Formats: sequence, structure tokens, C-alpha cells
Amino acid sequence: MEDTPEDLMEEVVEEEEEDEEEHNNNDDDDDLPPPPSLKAPFRSARMQIQRSSVCSRAYFVVVMVFFHMYILNVIGLLLYVHYNNGPGELVVGDADPPASVEDGGTLMPPPDPASMEPPGEDHGQSLSLPRIEGIRVGHVQQVSLVPDRTHAMRTLSLKPLLFEIPDFLSEEECRMVVQLARLKGLTESRTSAAAPGPGLEEASQPLLSLSTEEVFSLLDLNQDGLLQKQEIVSHLHSQDGTWLNPDNLRQILSGVEARPTGLLTLEDFGRVYDQSRRLGQQRSGKLQSGFKQRNKHTWLHQGPGSHHVLQSLRNRLIGLTRLPSPLVELSEPLQVIRYERGDFSDAHHDSSATRSETTCEHSRLAGNVSALTAVSCRYLTMLFYLSSVEEGGETTFPVADNRTYEEQALEQDGVDLTDSRETCVRGNMRIKPAAGTALLWYNHLSNGRGWMGELDEYSLHGDCPVSRGLKWTANSWVNVDPDHRQQTRYQRLAAQRHRAAVEEHYQPLPHSDLHQDLHQEL
Repeated sequence: MEDTPEDLMEEVVEEEEEDEEEHNNNDDDDDLPPPPSLKAPFRSARMQIQRSSVCSRAYFVVVMVFFHMYILNVIGLLLYVHYNNGPGELVVGDADPPASVEDGGTLMPPPDPASMEPPGEDHGQSLSLPRIEGIRVGHVQQVSLVPDRTHAMRTLSLKPLLFEIPDFLSEEECRMVVQLARLKGLTESRTSAAAPGPGLEEASQPLLSLSTEEVFSLLDLNQDGLLQKQEIVSHLHSQDGTWLNPDNLRQILSGVEARPTGLLTLEDFGRVYDQSRRLGQQRSGKLQSGFKQRNKHTWLHQGPGSHHVLQSLRNRLIGLTRLPSPLVELSEPLQVIRYERGDFSDAHHDSSATRSETTCEHSRLAGNVSALTAVSCRYLTMLFYLSSVEEGGETTFPVADNRTYEEQALEQDGVDLTDSRETCVRGNMRIKPAAGTALLWYNHLSNGRGWMGELDEYSLHGDCPVSRGLKWTANSWVNVDPDHRQQTRYQRLAAQRHRAAVEEHYQPLPHSDLHQDLHQEL
């Protein structure tokens, strides 16, 4: 017979009473805890579960705090790398792999995909100019530009920011570039007031043999016997370019503007022109009027259809500098120079200072059409040594890493530091040519906003006379307009012109023809 619920309850009550009597009779064992009730084990388990939950939450909070700190540190590091190096471009084409620079285990950031596309008017603000950090003189960075090979890039100076890269070219590549230059044919370099670009050698020469009447007739485009301001400005952008000294032109233009009628007769022009020539002769600035050089040179196209060695050199420049490829591809062709015994070039700047009366030669189509003269705007220079020299022929930087720079200080006690023939050994830095070595330096400072700033006057450099042997070099310049909006407009117009040429002729125009057509559209 099964027990009823009432019988079970009576048994439980009886057991509780027995336990209570045993507890009261046990007077000698006061320290023992009272026997637990039927629900005591459940309360203890609940308290243990609560303590475990509190510990788990505290541990979770600590872990999440450390995790967020780690994420913030990673984001801060990425921002530091981004703003110090800027968005670069490392993927340079099918021939060469992406370039990377390793310094203490740190790799350069990958390129910005947006920089792969030709910039337009709408996104010109995103166009930026990365710079390689020099760190300190003597600092070495490992550069990877070709498969299974690294180059040691050493900082030679910080003013200007100058790097040396031995074995940048192989012996075979050096021989090929020299051979291509010989096949193209070299022409004699002429003395000019600035390092000339393609097509500027003739333009930069003042025609001193012309009479005043002949100069007036050349400037008087409509041949009405009166000289107007627009005639001077228009002549500057014709095919023969700035054949007058910029100072002469400024004086002539000032003479026109000073007249109430805004016109100059032949008699008035004679007085203004004679005064401008006297002022030019009185100038003592060697950099503007005294630059001399003697060598032979030619220009080699590096775009589509050119020799693969020339294209590879341009791709390596893009990979090393991390500049947007459209910016480099629209720059000047490769200049190859041959120096024979006694050949030299005086100290000069490859680029020009920014002035309101000048415009960049490469971007004249989108620039200031009313500017007095066009000048070279070269953000950086990459110099390739194509041969070693038995004696002489060093590249000199007379004022590299000087504390201060003053043009007047270049000539002291009858010594002119810009005269490479006489004072080459007195320069602060001389670099001996070695076949395959490349030099890279920036001709301009940064403006602090990721674009080209003022001319770095410490980039003054020249070539010592060759005493024995031959010297072959090549110059690769990257043209940038100080006004990023004008540079963007120029690249957009050049891209449109290039596409139109492809559609019309089913093949791209050579680089030199593209530049020539753009300038003729002014």
C-alpha cells in the first residue's frame, strides 16, 4: 500500500523534531554550525553562481578595455604613416612589381587606387605629392624596385633632400641608353640662363645682334608702327618663345603701361629698350645671367612604343617616388648628356622660383596666358650615371647642408662658387660618377599641404669639367605646377587630347608631339 501525501508530511515533521532534539542535547559542540535545512544547498549554489558572474563581467571589461586600446594604437599608427608619407602609388605596370621601402622592418603603405586614374577638375584636391623621408645624413633604406633584388638608398644631404642609389641600372641598361642616344643623335648644348628643357634652347637665347628697329618690328605684330601690351604678351607664346631676357620684357611692358595711351612709338621704344639693356648689363647675379655649359645632349621618349629599358626606368622612378603615374608620364622626356674632355656645366637650379609674371612651361595650356615668360617647373630630379669617369666630371652641390643660403655669398673674395670650371673643388659636396648609380633630389620644398612649395635654393648643383675619359648621364624630371588646380586642368586637357589622338589616328602620339600640339593650341 503506497504512502499518502499526508503520511509523507508527518514523516518529514517527525524527522525535523528529532534533529532539533539532537541539536539541543549537544551542548558541548557549540562551535559546530547548525544543520542545513532542505533549501540550504540551493542557496549556497546560487551565491557561487552570482560570484562567478561578477568575476566574468569584470574580466570581460578588462579585456575589452585592452582590446580598444590596441585598436586605437593601430589606427594612430596608420594615420601617422599616412600623413607622413601621403597616398602613394607603388603598382607601376606589368614590367616591374610594386616598389617597397623597408626601414627597420617597416614597409611603405600601398598606393591609393584613386591616384592610378588621371586627375580631373572635380577631384584635383585629392592629388598629392609624397616625399621620401631623409631621416638623417648617412641613413640607409632598403628599396625594392625589381624582382628578387633590393637597393641600398643612402641619404647624402637634407638641404637639399638628396639620395644616392648604387646599382640602380645594370651595365647592360647603361649601354642600351647610351646606344639609343647615339642612334637618335646628339646636339651641342648652348649657354642659357636656366637649365633648358626640350625645345627651349633656341628660345632662351637673346638676339643681341638685332638692332632696335628690328626688335621693334618683331614685336609689332600688326605692323601699325605702335607697340601695344597685348603684342608683347602674344609674342611670348609664339613658336620662338622668350627670345628676349625676362628683365628686358618687364622693362618694355612697364614702358607701355606708363604711357597714357598704352602705346609705344619707335622713338619711345628705343629709349625703353636701351634702358632695359643697360639694367641687364649692370646685374651681377650669376645665376640669372652667367650660367654656362658645354656638352652634347638628346631627348628620348619613354612612353608607349619606346624601348623597354626606357619604360622600365620611368616605372622604377614612379615606384620609388610613389608619385601618381599620370603626373610622371606627362613630364619631360629623358635627357641624355655626353661630356667630353673639358665639358662642364655651371651651378644652376633645375627648376624655377614661383612668380606672378611667370607660368610653367609644361602647363602653359592651362596656365596664366598673360604671364610674361614660361619657366621650367620641376618637382624633382633623378640623375642616372651611365658611365664611370677616369678623372673629373663630379657632380657638385656647392651649398648643400649650409646653415643659410644667400646668393650674394656665392661670390666672395673674387671666388664664384657657381663657376664649376674654377671652383668645383670648393663646393660642399662632390659626387664621383659611377656607372649604374642614380641620384634623386627634390628641387622644391613641401608647402605643408601635400603639394609643391618654394624652390629649395640648396638644390644648386653643377658638373665639374671632365679631365680624362667620357661622362654619360641622363636626367629624368617630374614636372609639377605650383598651382595644383592648374596642374589638374593640364592633366585633364592632356588626357582629352591624347584620347582624341588615339581615336583619330588609332595610335597614341609621341610624347614630344603631344606637348607641341598642346602648346600650339594657345
